[in-house]
Formats: sequence, structure tokens, C-alpha cells
Amino acid sequence: MNEWPTNRLGSLPIVRAGMEESADAFIQLALERRGAGGRPFYSTSANGQVIALCEHDANFRSLTRQADQIHADGMSVVLFSKLSSAEPLPERVATTDLVHAVAERASAAGVSFYFLGASEEVNARAVENMSKAYPGLRFAGRRNGYFDRAEEEAVVEAINAAAPDILWIGFGVPLEQQFVVRNINRLHNVGLIKTSGGLFDFLAGSKSRAPRWMQKVGLEWFYRMLLEPRRLATRYLTTNPVAIYAMLRHSLRALSAGR
Repeated sequence: MNEWPTNRLGSLPIVRAGMEESADAFIQLALERRGAGGRPFYSTSANGQVIALCEHDANFRSLTRQADQIHADGMSVVLFSKLSSAEPLPERVATTDLVHAVAERASAAGVSFYFLGASEEVNARAVENMSKAYPGLRFAGRRNGYFDRAEEEAVVEAINAAAPDILWIGFGVPLEQQFVVRNINRLHNVGLIKTSGGLFDFLAGSKSRAPRWMQKVGLEWFYRMLLEPRRLATRYLTTNPVAIYAMLRHSLRALSAGR
């Protein structure tokens, strides 16, 4: 997967890969790393918020770029690639969809999951719902995200003891990236790490996805804003212009360098 081509969007290299091949690669990577020890493969995602944060925050940009792979989890990122590249990103690889594509394959291949993050209730319900949806899916363990730095070493030890093939971490940006970078070299019994944002809320049913037609035309952000106008309207108004500026600036710079 490290050899997959990328598109430069803002300050980040976004992998040019679709949903199905990404899910296949997750299973392959997890199985290859099972019992091997050492650093797990690290996959994260970028949307307009992430690209905007990377533009303003050099530390967060460094954290994000330490990932082995960055997926496009935002239609604005995909659409901009279609306008700025002869080889655009094929599609949005939303974590809320990717987890199902991976789970379907994992249940057949015997690949195990570990859910880390969200409240105790949401985490437990997310695991319960996924276990019902995919009867063959094995959970090596789970833990809520309410712990402090003093407990972090014990959390890492518990994850290593469970030895999950894929660790899904849902703390939100930037806490999940910070956790991964602090601990990735100690998570030696994990095959693959995927940062997941608010994934567990959707799996638990605490939050709803947009209708499929809205997802297809890139309006899921609008649906979510209607549900959480106070929180998301402010976020979109402050981050989207910065993300567009960042993608334009870096694209123009790349074009100038190619001349």
C-alpha cells in the first residue's frame, strides 16, 4: 500500500485508492503483520477540517504526515482532485463506509477488531451492532476513550495483550493522531491502526448517516450540519475556506514547479 500513488491536496499526500481495494489491502496488511511485532501500519484520513488544520498548525501537519496512508474522507477533497489533476482520486473513502467493507472481509478471513474510543455506552453498542451485522467478525477487545495520560500505558498494555489485527481509534481530531504518534512503536501486537473520528457514534446509532443520494452527490456535510447546526456550521465556515485556499495554493505551487 505504501507504493500506491498519491495526489497532493493541501500539504498532504492523499492516496489514490478506492473503497474496495482499500478494504482488501487492510485485510492483507493485517494478516501479514499478525504476530510479527514491531510498528503497525498506520492509516488516517483527511477532510476539509484536517487540511485546514494542517495549513495552520505545523505540529498537527507533522503528526498527520507520519501516517503510512491518508485517505480522502471528504467529498471536497475528491472534487478538488478532479479539478486539479489528470489522475484524480477515484472516490471518497469514508471511514463510516470503510469499516463495513473491511468487516465483511474480516469476518471471512478471521481478522479481529478492537474498538478504542467514545463513551462506554456508545462503544459497547457499536461492538454489539457490528457483531450482529457480521456474525463471523471477531472482536479482540474494546475500551471507551475516557482515560487520562496516567492510564495510557495500561491501555496500551491491554491492547497488546488482546493482540487485535486492526485497531480502530475514535477520539476525534487531533487527539487520535496524538495518541497514535505517542504510542505507535509500543503497540507492537497490533497489525494495523485506523483513526476513525466519530465512527462509533454512527455504528452505535447515536448519529445518523445522510440518505444515500445525499452521500453520492457530496451533500452529507449539509445533512450533518442540519442535525448539528450550532457546532458544524461554525466549523464549516471557518475551515472550508482555509482548506480551499490550501488546496489551491499547493496545487498552483506544484504547477509552477513543473514548468
